[in-house]
Amino acid sequence: MSVLERALRWWGRHGGVAQFHRPSGTGGHVAGWIMGRRASNVARNRWAVGLLDVQPADRVIELGCGPGVALAALADRANRGTVVGVDHSAVMIRQARRRNRAAVRAGRVRLITTPVEDLCGVEGPFDAALAVNTVGMWPEPVERLREIARLLRTGGRIALVSQPRCPGATAATSAAAAGELAGLLTEAGFERLHTETLDLDPPAVCVLARRMDHATA
Repeated sequence: MSVLERALRWWGRHGGVAQFHRPSGTGGHVAGWIMGRRASNVARNRWAVGLLDVQPADRVIELGCGPGVALAALADRANRGTVVGVDHSAVMIRQARRRNRAAVRAGRVRLITTPVEDLCGVEGPFDAALAVNTVGMWPEPVERLREIARLLRTGGRIALVSQPRCPGATAATSAAAAGELAGLLTEAGFERLHTETLDLDPPAVCVLARRMDHATA
């Protein structure tokens, strides 16, 4: 049995899925360790970053950055810009800081411990925003998306990713999740929506959109 398989078994007995929602203590640390090493998680995060088309001088924000896998990929692309990672879990922020130690030291990655409903300490504007498997945990997600829109430049890009983890999830489950994300983005005023799919089990879906001049009207 691999180290990852042993960690998954231990994690299941000490908090399980609940630790994805609010990682804390030893169980949260193990959950973050798993998220940072599980092949499908790493592939999903790097794929989403590629879809955002981040440019070297961009300012990018990730909502719910977890252990910092996507942050590392974002920082590689925005090597003359700034990447801000936000997460409500101090455990995840510590792991993200370790994973991105050099970029944090250089001032290219900034980490903020705060829930998505309290972004008052986050200064825009940003060129792009990313959220991977977190929107379903946000209170009042349409209002959260409107707040994120206000942090984006006109024409700024957003990518919302979902890979359903519920038992028995299928491609149909992923397609339904994409439809829900698209509906939230439309209600929040985003435009130019399109959806991409990554062939995992179950598939990961990414809904991309842009903030236009009247996105927050």
